[in-house]
Amino acid sequence: MNVTVAKENRLTTVTLDRPPVNVLDLKLLRELDATLDSVAGDRATDLLVVRAAGDRAFSAGVDIRDHTREKVPEMLDAVHGVIRKLVALPQITIAVIDGACLGGACELASACDFIIASERSSFGTPEITVGCYPPVAVARFASLIGYHRAAEMILTGRTFSAAEALAMGFINRLFPSEQMENGLATLRDELLSNSSAVLRITAKALRELSSSTFVSALQRSEQIYRDELLATEDVEEGVRAFLEKRKPVWKHR
Repeated sequence: MNVTVAKENRLTTVTLDRPPVNVLDLKLLRELDATLDSVAGDRATDLLVVRAAGDRAFSAGVDIRDHTREKVPEMLDAVHGVIRKLVALPQITIAVIDGACLGGACELASACDFIIASERSSFGTPEITVGCYPPVAVARFASLIGYHRAAEMILTGRTFSAAEALAMGFINRLFPSEQMENGLATLRDELLSNSSAVLRITAKALRELSSSTFVSALQRSEQIYRDELLATEDVEEGVRAFLEKRKPVWKHR
């Protein structure tokens, strides 16, 4: 199993566990999808924490081997299915990041209501550097952090420090690594001091009103990815270059 689940009082913790850097392959994504289905129907759970095992990364993102023309449709359905379910959960969701949070994992974290991170964490959507783009980030990040910050993250592919992510409003709270558990406990207690019924209703209203265009934007982002990006020659070159550990030789078409 690449996904483990633990329950305590009104909180359920889901942990990604695929050493060494918790790459999101199709098997893990399917396990996570099924876990979210189970959590959605759990009336005893008011908070869902999504975190990862190990001390190197929350996740390095989606497996680059699943970015080929043949596998992309299945990969997009798996990643975006999980993200759509996270956004629709009745529970409050918290992503706990300790280490690198890249690509599809960064998109996944962004679907949570809260992101807390350790000071050693980093964030990025490096897909542009391997000849593709992050569809959820394209559809969502401009509304989360502003157009120009989203453009810098998506179009340069550079990695941002946790301090930068806090400054741009991408994450909620930042802690030294040794204080992460205390920081999570404080946020948990703040949230659970409120009515379960009111928490769920308020979260539903907040999400629907703040991301009313997300569903249609993601559909359009997926369409452009499938119909236009996958038709380029460079989308294959980017994946090959990454797997061969060399710089891509772009044909610019």
